[in-house]
Amino acid sequence: FANAGHGLNIFDFDTLNGYYLEGLERMKEIKEKIELDKINYSVRAAQAVLQYGVGAMVDFADQTLVTAAPETWSNTKKIYDERFAKALGVDYFVLPRSVSYSRFPEWYFCPKCREFKKLDEWAEQWKKLSQNNKRMRDKLEKDNYLVRNMQCPNCFQDLVVSRIVTVCEDGHLNDFPWKEWVHKKAKKECNQLNPTLKFKTGASGTEGLEGLSIECSCGARTTLSGAFDTDVFEKMDDNIFRCKGNHPFNHTVQKCYRYPRTIQRGASSVYFPVIYTSLVIPPYADKIYSMVENSKGFEVCCAIINDEEPDKKIEKIQKKLNQWVEKIALEIGRPQVEVEKVLRRKWLSEEENVEVTSIKYKIEEYEALSGRVPVNTSGVYEFSREEMDMEQYDIEHIKAISLIDKVRVVKALTGFSRIKPVSSMDEEGFVNIKEEQTNYYPANEVRGEGIFIEIDSGDVKEWISKSPEVEERAKRLNDNYNESYYGINNKRNITPKFILLHTLSHLLISQLSFECGYNVASISEKIYCSEEEEGKEMSGIFIYTASGDSEGTLGGLVRQGRSDAFPNIFKKAINNAKICSNDPICITSKGQGRDSLNLAACYSCSLLPETSCEENNVFLDRGMVIGTFDNEKMGFWSD
Repeated sequence: FANAGHGLNIFDFDTLNGYYLEGLERMKEIKEKIELDKINYSVRAAQAVLQYGVGAMVDFADQTLVTAAPETWSNTKKIYDERFAKALGVDYFVLPRSVSYSRFPEWYFCPKCREFKKLDEWAEQWKKLSQNNKRMRDKLEKDNYLVRNMQCPNCFQDLVVSRIVTVCEDGHLNDFPWKEWVHKKAKKECNQLNPTLKFKTGASGTEGLEGLSIECSCGARTTLSGAFDTDVFEKMDDNIFRCKGNHPFNHTVQKCYRYPRTIQRGASSVYFPVIYTSLVIPPYADKIYSMVENSKGFEVCCAIINDEEPDKKIEKIQKKLNQWVEKIALEIGRPQVEVEKVLRRKWLSEEENVEVTSIKYKIEEYEALSGRVPVNTSGVYEFSREEMDMEQYDIEHIKAISLIDKVRVVKALTGFSRIKPVSSMDEEGFVNIKEEQTNYYPANEVRGEGIFIEIDSGDVKEWISKSPEVEERAKRLNDNYNESYYGINNKRNITPKFILLHTLSHLLISQLSFECGYNVASISEKIYCSEEEEGKEMSGIFIYTASGDSEGTLGGLVRQGRSDAFPNIFKKAINNAKICSNDPICITSKGQGRDSLNLAACYSCSLLPETSCEENNVFLDRGMVIGTFDNEKMGFWSD
């Protein structure tokens, strides 16, 4: 794993300016990389991009590590999605095959003798004791930094990693200030040059934090009582407790004036990944794109372009384009005119790049899913659509249904936050996982299938205009949202139509998982909702599965979208929404879930695994779909 951690976090400076510059130089000196056992230290490629992405702590059998920056990875596979890459400001994406890790936390203790110190101090103790012990000396030569066999040199007992760390809202991750804590709380200065700590637990399991004590060899002793209080370090009003600004994933130290918070190592708020999802749509789904991108000639061309100065790249491309087109066309066996069209679109297109969070980006997908984008049926595509005859369905308010037999989905990790989640790269607290000059993001791609459903927008407008309670319920959610952390940093209007579409999507996913055999966590959604003044009127949901291998799925979900199955599934989903095991509490709720951002929606009726929902299980209300106890006719499908 990247950088064995020897001497990584030994900064005990009294002021921020001191540790910043000196610490930064120290980090640059550490470049050693040690290979780990691939059997015991392995994760799936998708995990390395999603839940165990860059900056996340991964608990392996022997130790806890932090997934390192993508620049340290090796043997990666390039993933191309031109539209998605341009939207995120990169050239391509990479799928990891060999992931690097950084050692963190640094503090480990021996469960037998209870000594508690940093790993570099454990390694130094090994070196001292091994001078007169050949067996220990031989072992240390093979594992100089205690990477593979972390044991106490006195007890030969396996070391145990610290259970708590400190994080701040700027995304920094540091070890708990153990030495500073024990001496500050004990109100005693340490008079020893190299003090040692001991971590002890009380005999009673009911003592809580008061039963966890830290004792220094100088005699200072205290417990962890109060360590998890939100403002505990701020109340101490001492610079030694300010955030050290450490980013273990890329071994950098930044200036930070915040007071951090103590948190358990495995807490969910330690790591919130910022992931964007995109569908590969025509014309980018054409097979010719894949053939060009995977050719050796294209790889050589990209290397030549990247070596050029930024202001000379276009001139270089125009000069060499014909030569490159001929070479790549000969390699892949396709006409030069097709290859030239692809390369010109990639490198010389004057089209404005669309931001991935914009309505326009979703409009492009909406038009492809609804069949408004012309498809060259003579080509081999990674996108296949079949439009259904709605006369065979007999579902009120449904305008159109399209079966997407084949679709490629790319999920890219752009960064993360800690303590509080962020929804975009522009929000405060977002940490970019790559260096500025790096032209790729980590990503995972899968091929799947789905059902695209369009709702009649005219019927939705009529429904909203006839029911004032619909607007009142939407306003209640908007008020709750504006008072939440998300709402303060990201202004947004949650419309009744969006709540309706989102809730319907959840109800259908739950029912489809029973009918088609897919686990509910393997089915996902994309909501397309906007008005004409935003660029285009959209009222659709795309329910898809992207859990298959490189060849895609077996068609089970698409099969349920046909006229002999889907109407029955739809009616079951609506009927099941009428009753929740938590009623009447659920249906009469004025706000539940995170920040009260749901109304009549809970895990017994409408919520899904968070991997399935693009809104993190908020903005849901069964009342919009089937009505409430007080107003049964309010729901869009009450009848």
